[in-house]
Amino acid sequence: MKKKLAVLSMCSALSFSLFSSIIAQPASAEESSSPVHYLLTYKGKVPSNLSAEIEQAGGSVERVVEEIGVVEAKSASPDFLAKVKADTNIQAADKELEVYLEDDPNPADGQPITSIPQPDWNNPNQNYHDLQWDIKRVTNDFKSYGINKGNHDTVVGIIDTGMDFNHPDLKANADLAGSKTFVPGTKDAWDQNGHGTHVAGSIAGNGKVYGVGPNLTVRSYRVFGATGGAQQSWITDAIVSAANDGVEVINMSLGGWRWMANNLGEKGDSASMVAYHRAMQYAAKKGVTVVVSSGNDSRNLNDIHDMQTYWKETYGLDIKGPSRVAPAQVPGVVTVSSSNKWSNDKIAFYSNYGSVIDVAGPGGDNGPAYDALYRQDPKGDYLNKRDFMYRAFSTWPTYLAPYVTGHLKGYALLHGTSMAAPKVAGIAAVIKSQHPEYSPAQVQAKLRQTAVDLGNVGQDPLFGSGEANIYNALTK
Repeated sequence: MKKKLAVLSMCSALSFSLFSSIIAQPASAEESSSPVHYLLTYKGKVPSNLSAEIEQAGGSVERVVEEIGVVEAKSASPDFLAKVKADTNIQAADKELEVYLEDDPNPADGQPITSIPQPDWNNPNQNYHDLQWDIKRVTNDFKSYGINKGNHDTVVGIIDTGMDFNHPDLKANADLAGSKTFVPGTKDAWDQNGHGTHVAGSIAGNGKVYGVGPNLTVRSYRVFGATGGAQQSWITDAIVSAANDGVEVINMSLGGWRWMANNLGEKGDSASMVAYHRAMQYAAKKGVTVVVSSGNDSRNLNDIHDMQTYWKETYGLDIKGPSRVAPAQVPGVVTVSSSNKWSNDKIAFYSNYGSVIDVAGPGGDNGPAYDALYRQDPKGDYLNKRDFMYRAFSTWPTYLAPYVTGHLKGYALLHGTSMAAPKVAGIAAVIKSQHPEYSPAQVQAKLRQTAVDLGNVGQDPLFGSGEANIYNALTK
């Protein structure tokens, strides 16, 4: 399913174990006769004669996010973009970016972990709680459960690949009826990839694995298919839809600075960035706390030269002008870096960092031996030094083939800022279950004030305010 970089790429925060990066590419060239998808953002409301205007320009309307004035259109006309940009009611219009999941850059290589027993679904006493170092850390060895496990009235919307709604650890908390798909040609939000189910288990698992809030409700807003891409308008639509549905928290384990490279324009007003800003503002006004991952590039998000050098060395592209992390650097979100199991001073080797980081969450890595070698030479081959047990253990679709652990049904060990963000989203949701009156700004403040200070004393670019901790949030 791997998609090679063509013109423009997007860094993902999707798991380093399975989804080390998201590649975003413009649709096919304008001179092609194949239809091209475009993202349009209007200055005010979408015009009442929208369809007629788009048809007159040589296109057709594919999707409308009425609440924030965002439209997805399709056209095979090489003049379409110029014509719609001539409309004074248009703030920004661009070719729409399509995001793809990319293969694991360092796969299991035939090294299954056979020491973990297969799940016995008929044995309620069998569990994998001892493997969940990450959940134990943020709950203080599950002590927070004695205070507040969350409740079914508190909903986390997961914008991702879907969910296994019948997983024994999720089915009591998974909201199948309220879940939605934004992927054309699909009829439901069942996970055919695995990533979204892993994220859901970290938030609300309640069985052989636990999530941060075992009684929280998780609802899927599916924007990725099994191997296909996600248009930016699908993600934008999902954010607005989740906010309209009344979720308390949104988790977005996706995004990265590369997604905006070469796409900001002179004034930084690309249609995609405008759409993201508006969607996040809309969610905040609805009282929704949005948690996002920082990305898996080991980059300093404050240093544009660092990012440009990485882009040049990795993809051979010269990036001029501004580039930003989206959604990690969109105002109002909670941006999460990834901590690891073995160090209080180092974040995970892959995690992006910078002043934008609010808090860290345990996303796991390959262990200290691999970390030391990677930091000496990031381009070296140290696959035989990985220790998968330092990764995050969580749910995996029971109907998909096992991953990484080789033989294990229904569970997987993954690592990435994708695994860090849902811990913080779960903490935010449990805070909301205890304080439903809290605004997103108050939830964010609580996360920061009660985080466990790691790294340098006080705020720092690696951990932000520290590693988020629900026990502290409930007791301090």
